[in-house]
Amino acid sequence: MATITPTRMVLNQMKGRLRTAVRGHKLLKDKRDELMRQFMDVIRLNKELRDKVEAGLSEAFAAQSVASAVMTPEMMEQALIYTKQHIELDVAYKNVMSVNVPRYSFTTGGEEEGGDIHPYSFLQTSGELDDAMTSLQSVFNDMLELAEVEKSMQLLAQEIEKTRRRVNALEYVMIPELQENIKYITMKLAENENSTKVRLMKVKEMVLEQAHHYKERGA
Repeated sequence: MATITPTRMVLNQMKGRLRTAVRGHKLLKDKRDELMRQFMDVIRLNKELRDKVEAGLSEAFAAQSVASAVMTPEMMEQALIYTKQHIELDVAYKNVMSVNVPRYSFTTGGEEEGGDIHPYSFLQTSGELDDAMTSLQSVFNDMLELAEVEKSMQLLAQEIEKTRRRVNALEYVMIPELQENIKYITMKLAENENSTKVRLMKVKEMVLEQAHHYKERGA
């Protein structure tokens, strides 16, 4: 324990710091619990999206494998070398318990009439390639949401760990130390007060004794 001056002023300061630490400890525990609840919700959503994305990608890759079997590599490369659309990704942020989690959105441009995504002629390609392109398009939104959710998980986990360390520091270090200091100062003040009482009693006895002897000499 660091050297502490056992005075009433220091005692009042310590008590004020203890009240603030206890209040902060409660607020941080509430924040940690809410972050954990949010984190568990994000974990469940992540599992649902991951299963959905994996199923969509498996379907798209299966269709692409079949297309690769019936088309030559040159035909496949020629069909997919140019695109009809381009994508612009936008990122915004939402505050969740003081954590800025990302929110992704995208816009497409360069589409032709009717929103056709296929950059090739249907005469020289197989229907399986069409299925693969359609499956990839349908799973893209889910992939973007999955990336958003996984980044949110990472940021929430970091904030939970930071909050947990602060809670532990208050609970196991700062608050016990303040309580110990308050106890020490209170004991020292009590000892000083008792010592003062003893000295005053002795002074009183000496004064009374001197006064008594003075009266005897004057009699």
